[in-house]
Amino acid sequence: MRRKARSAVLTGVIAVALSSLVLSGCAADVKPKTEPTGDAAAPAQSLTIYTGRDKDEVASVVAQFETAYPQYKGKVQTVIAGAQDNLDRMRAEKSNPQGGFLWGGTQQQFEQAASEGLLEPYEMKSADKIADGRKDADNQWFAEMLLPEIIIYNNTLVEEKDAPKDWADLLDPKWKDKIVIRDVMASGTMRTIYSSMVYDSFAKDGSPDAGYDFLTKLDANTVSYAANPDDMYTQLDQGTGVITLWNLQDALIQPLKNNRPWSYVMPSSGAPVLLDGVGIIKNKNQDQAAKDFEDFLMDPKLQASLADQYYQVPAMEIAEADKPDWLAKLKIKEMDIDWNVLGENQDAWMTYWADNIKGKGGA
Repeated sequence: MRRKARSAVLTGVIAVALSSLVLSGCAADVKPKTEPTGDAAAPAQSLTIYTGRDKDEVASVVAQFETAYPQYKGKVQTVIAGAQDNLDRMRAEKSNPQGGFLWGGTQQQFEQAASEGLLEPYEMKSADKIADGRKDADNQWFAEMLLPEIIIYNNTLVEEKDAPKDWADLLDPKWKDKIVIRDVMASGTMRTIYSSMVYDSFAKDGSPDAGYDFLTKLDANTVSYAANPDDMYTQLDQGTGVITLWNLQDALIQPLKNNRPWSYVMPSSGAPVLLDGVGIIKNKNQDQAAKDFEDFLMDPKLQASLADQYYQVPAMEIAEADKPDWLAKLKIKEMDIDWNVLGENQDAWMTYWADNIKGKGGA
């Protein structure tokens, strides 16, 4: 009898235990379906970056980002195009944004994007290391680097003593059909260089006419307007043109990276120094990924590394100990420009240039 009683009790205990396991298993199955998962458990967003940066630099930074943030591994795409092209793309996509982050572009272009509601405010982690004049008051964009605009020449075809020393020297008839220029209207860099030439006269007498005259004479000496930077580089290398106007970063890195026969001149009257920025595109489907990327890209240590590897002049404060030698020794003579005035007039000036000056050969 005792054995039968024990057996009955044991059978009952086992039945209860099995029932509990089954019920708990069912509860585990339905739990994710009935309770919110929270942001931490949500799948990582994808990220599309619109950028005009050097493709090797972009690939390197994205690879480092995916290592630091493995949830984005394989989910980052890049679209490499001119700064103006990227801004125009954002405008066209405003009602259905496809990009999440804008990496590169002038201060004027970022201000335009902000005023048109294309950028998302975000106070990134290192925002306090960037001076007020180099960022948007509402944190819609931040300057990443400074871009002095200078004169570059092919040093196998032009001797140092003969190279132009200032902007006015570009108008010398000896440079007829020897200047190659990146297509101006598609390039934020070139639009700003050309606008600064008009601004110089505008600041003196309130009229752009003398600036237009300068650009007309420059057009007469221009042999080609290259469709993109790579095309311009090739034409300069091959001697289609022996002089160009471009930024200091490429003047330093391209000869080392691609063995290009380039030297540069810091114009004696001063160089326009552009703020080249970053910002988050207003797109709720990519906003968290874009914030993470901005925090990563704008870390002072990474910015110091990019200065060392890619000759960027950081717009943010970085430790002296982290500065590469070339940056510590760099001396920039900056052109005096009221960027608000230039920004207000740039579209009108460049539209006039495109319609009335470009390709007319000074006629």
